[in-house]
Amino acid sequence: MTSEVTIRGAGIYGLSVAWEIICRGARVTVIDPNGPGAGASGNPVGAMAPHAPEAWSEIKALQFDSLVAAPDFWAEVTEAGGGDPGYARTGRLQPIADAAALERARERAVSAATHWPGCVWEVIDAPERWAPLSATGLVIRDTLTARVDPPRAVDALVRAIRARGGAVVADAPERGPVVHASGAAGLAALSVGEIEVGRPIKGQAARLAFDDAGLPQIFAEGLHVVPHADGTVGIGSTSERDFLTEAPDALIDDVIARARAAVPAIADAPVLARWAGMRPRARSRQPIVGAWPGRPGHYVVNGAFKIGFGTHIPVARLVADLVLDGLDRIPEPLRLPG
Repeated sequence: MTSEVTIRGAGIYGLSVAWEIICRGARVTVIDPNGPGAGASGNPVGAMAPHAPEAWSEIKALQFDSLVAAPDFWAEVTEAGGGDPGYARTGRLQPIADAAALERARERAVSAATHWPGCVWEVIDAPERWAPLSATGLVIRDTLTARVDPPRAVDALVRAIRARGGAVVADAPERGPVVHASGAAGLAALSVGEIEVGRPIKGQAARLAFDDAGLPQIFAEGLHVVPHADGTVGIGSTSERDFLTEAPDALIDDVIARARAAVPAIADAPVLARWAGMRPRARSRQPIVGAWPGRPGHYVVNGAFKIGFGTHIPVARLVADLVLDGLDRIPEPLRLPG
């Protein structure tokens, strides 16, 4: 088995791979010149929300496995390093707009009963105090959705890695196999000729003051509204292919206004912070994992876009299997092109 690994990139994928490799007994150095969580993994939202439980697929199964494994994963990270990731499985509410949406919701409840063992997807009356506006007065409630506070989760992983003897640094020599988990900045290097592996997509989000951490998160009007343990709520986000670099958070006022309109409970919540950053979206819209073609000893994990915190645990295991033991268990939809 490989005894030492270098990882480039200290976002959720790079740090999760580092943690998995350390737990298997190898030494790890994580290199990121911009610091941990400097990219998309430092966003303020933290929604660990599954796709709808229909048209079941390998990626949906992988995401389910990651969400189910999350409580033990974050408990172990907290025990090792003492950091608090702000993790909790608080569930989610979604509005039901009309009769057609109600029929789909009930069909999905049947699918969830098959594919989400131990978890619930159901239609309920919208709660009075905390709910999205719903034209039918009904909402979908699921118990699989969880939250994490991304900056705190990144910090908790860094603490755990260092407590186990790993290094997280701005620069260092590469030793052993190299895993490239460099997010949006790393996608361009993977594209060869006319083959585009992926591209950065801009996101904008915000953090508001709202102190009720035990509430479920809400998904409405295409936005996540996520109560956090520190007395704030994360909201977001945009997905921008074209954007102005001179006005990085130009659209966040619209995001905040839409969230306030969809969730009346936060109508007057003060804005504490704004965030804008680039997220790595693979052409397949799935995470991409594999050996880097033409670069022996180099591996890639990238492209998570919006689901990095919802898939990082099994993805890290796939990478560790490949790098440490040469075991290729990567599902076809996640394979690196080429």
